[in-house]
Amino acid sequence: PGSGKSMLSKRLPSILPDMTWEESLEVSQIYSVMGMLTPSNPLVTRRPFRSPHHTVSNAGLAGGGSNPRPGEISLAHKGVLFLDEMPEYQRHTLESLRQPLEDKKVTVSRVQRTVDYPANFMLVASMNPCPCGNYGSKTAECKCTAREIRNYLGKISGPLLDRIDLQIEVDNITYGELTDRTSLETSKDVKARADKAREIQRARFQGTNVSCNAQMTNAMIKKYCQLSDGCEKLLKRAFEKLNLSARATTRIIKVARTIADLDGQKDISEKHIAEAIQYRSYDRKYHD
Repeated sequence: PGSGKSMLSKRLPSILPDMTWEESLEVSQIYSVMGMLTPSNPLVTRRPFRSPHHTVSNAGLAGGGSNPRPGEISLAHKGVLFLDEMPEYQRHTLESLRQPLEDKKVTVSRVQRTVDYPANFMLVASMNPCPCGNYGSKTAECKCTAREIRNYLGKISGPLLDRIDLQIEVDNITYGELTDRTSLETSKDVKARADKAREIQRARFQGTNVSCNAQMTNAMIKKYCQLSDGCEKLLKRAFEKLNLSARATTRIIKVARTIADLDGQKDISEKHIAEAIQYRSYDRKYHD
């Protein structure tokens, strides 16, 4: 608690690649349907950042209603959907995210008709590791029982967590870290690296309907993510020790491909695989 999870999440849009003209048109159509554009602002030119409250209904998040309308996940199309304190949301509401995360669209079925809304968004969520927030902390003591921790974490289903590529733990901040005046990278610097990696990916997938590594098909993974024997051994150890699903393993490979792109490397190396595995902190923590 108080370590900057929400602040980090809200800064994410500042390092994302600029919207293309096609993306702007796609998102603007959704906002037009919702009556959220004005004559002075007829186009959405910045990636959306949507942060619905944990009391949001299933229809409010996924879309629907008697007269079906897009929900928050469609309003986050080509942008970021941020769920602060994820376990506070209704479990059945969270489960409605599973299909859109896979299919990049949400299907709303009613007696009269079935409607598909685009939902190609980046899900970012924050949560504490237990009710008191200190489970696993290096600087504070957890007061929760094992049962309380299990019940709290059990609010997020395994299949949903499986679809979250990067899982990062953020520990309490010390006073020294809080008052440190060391000059660090700016968002502008980080964005320049992200833009460069995205350009590599656009060139890689030119002529297809895929624009980034996250959207790679299995055939593309075989073509662009060839692994050395060392990488294969490292991935196999992680698969067996962490009891990873096939989906999680595939996502580790995609993340490693992106890390290699950020590193300016043509081939995925063992250090890229190792870093991608480190980003499965939930899997590592609860299978050790």
